[in-house]
Amino acid sequence: MKRKLKLKSYVLPSLYVFLFITTFCITLVVSNAFANKATNDKNDQTENLDYVSETIIDDSQEVINETPKMIKPYTNEKVAIGKYFYDYKAENKKQESSITYHDNTYIQNSGIDYILEESFDVVSVLNGTVTSVTTDDLLGNIVEIKHDNNYVSVYQSLSTVNVKKGDTITQGQIIGKSGTNEIDKDMGNHLHFELYIKGQIVDPTLYIDKEISVMATEEQTQNQTQEIQEQNTNNQTTNTNEEE
Repeated sequence: MKRKLKLKSYVLPSLYVFLFITTFCITLVVSNAFANKATNDKNDQTENLDYVSETIIDDSQEVINETPKMIKPYTNEKVAIGKYFYDYKAENKKQESSITYHDNTYIQNSGIDYILEESFDVVSVLNGTVTSVTTDDLLGNIVEIKHDNNYVSVYQSLSTVNVKKGDTITQGQIIGKSGTNEIDKDMGNHLHFELYIKGQIVDPTLYIDKEISVMATEEQTQNQTQEIQEQNTNNQTTNTNEEE
């Protein structure tokens, strides 16, 4: 007959304590593992944020509007307008002050005449390239500069010229000095300034001190040119009738 084994009274309690301690230790280890993983993930996110901040935000530079403005063709603040561009829609009084009388002929002013008793520096209104330097018996020394967007500026009645054909010019660079010419003798020392856009002559006062992007539209320029051509045709017809 076999003898039955009988556990001592302290074995089961000891076993329960052992299982409890083992379970507690496993739980503690797992919790620490999750806690460490969460900390590492947080650190990785922080590093990524620092990287983005340094490369995109901290190193970024303020965007500056670089749209150029057309400046006046002179720097002396004493310079004044002696004769405006002939505007066919202006009042009669202003139209009369925009006409030149030469050799028994009335000529509408195709630009702006800037006057001052003493000679003054003439500067380029925009960056560009000198396309022509000539001398005319009536208009004096003439400089023509081509700019971006098919803008062309013309400077007449210069006493001296500091540039030559082919020169690259920066905005505000001195290209010569004002002077006199035969067609506007009574005006004395002055600069005659003209502006062309896509081959069409325009009133410079509509463009000076304004950004290129907000200047008059091509349609306005064409309308202005059409008016000039129509007026010139009418003047030729009137002159022919008077001769007859």
